[in-house]
Amino acid sequence: MTPDFDAWDAWHPREVAARLRGVEAPWYVAAGWALDLFRGGQSRPHEDLEIAAPAARFSEIADRFGDCEFYVVGNGEAVAYPQAAETFHQTWALDPAARVWRLDVFREPAEAETWICLRDERIRLPYTELIRHTDDGVPYLIPEVALLFKAKWTRPKDEADLVGTLPLLTADQRSWLAWALETAHPNHPWLTRL
Repeated sequence: MTPDFDAWDAWHPREVAARLRGVEAPWYVAAGWALDLFRGGQSRPHEDLEIAAPAARFSEIADRFGDCEFYVVGNGEAVAYPQAAETFHQTWALDPAARVWRLDVFREPAEAETWICLRDERIRLPYTELIRHTDDGVPYLIPEVALLFKAKWTRPKDEADLVGTLPLLTADQRSWLAWALETAHPNHPWLTRL
């Protein structure tokens, strides 16, 4: 499939949380939305919505979206899941009726109840430490890990997310982020700001 990568009409995190209520697989809102959920309000427009779950438990997530078609996305292409599932970790949900993307599911490595960082397997956390919840029950990625992933690109929105989140981090969160950046991205420019 030659996708229109800009054809996004993403669901809100609360809508996805409602659809995934009762799913036993650990999952969470990731990326920029995770930081906004941590901060308690939307700070900027979000063109998409990313969530993440263990790769081995992806079917538990996909089963709740029977009205969508899933595509593995990478290298400028989208192929019907499960093709290329071992090569690329992003899986976009297409609403075939509207011909728009609704959700991006990161299929991530894990061992039992432990999350493993896709960028460096030395970085690991129990899911009980990796996931927090909003007051209304939406699970989201802890901010220090969300910033670790944003550090790869440092686009203007990633810089804005760092500036808006850094003052809210505890000393322990800053210390963990510094360690993880040094591990996955040695000499990263953000290290001097931590």
